[in-house]
Amino acid sequence: MLRNKNGFNNFWRFIPIHPDFAQAMVRAPHEHEFLGRHLLASYVGCDPVALADHRGLMNALRDAVSASGATLLRELSHEFSPSGMTAIVLLSESHASLHTYPEHQSCFVDLFTCGRSCSAERFDAVLREHLRPHEARHRIVLRHRDGIDDASPASCDVWHAEWAA
Repeated sequence: MLRNKNGFNNFWRFIPIHPDFAQAMVRAPHEHEFLGRHLLASYVGCDPVALADHRGLMNALRDAVSASGATLLRELSHEFSPSGMTAIVLLSESHASLHTYPEHQSCFVDLFTCGRSCSAERFDAVLREHLRPHEARHRIVLRHRDGIDDASPASCDVWHAEWAA
């Protein structure tokens, strides 16, 4: 078959294409939307046993990534003496991290995912269930070509509606 300079089969130029499909094809398959969500969370008053169980924390982090819909590629963790841990997981969609402060019964959690397919809320819920903090504060930041926005409940609803479309 003959191929044009873009590698496409010339046969297809004779087939009518629906406008919606044609618009979707304008973006090459290797291009991705330039947008993402960044969860920033602080958990205070965590279960000290859960914070000290580094293997359990890694399992909970993996479970949280899975619940979010993200794809785990690699993981790295470091244990500090006498306690404490930092864990970072590389995701197909970006990354997540967990930094524990057992002496404060607290930790910091981050999840950044590109695109529209992952749920920071499900990620957060799994880690909260595991660590059982007395206080949990989080912020979700929307990152996109026009800048960075805090995700108020109203903007989250709009964001979710846009993602569902």
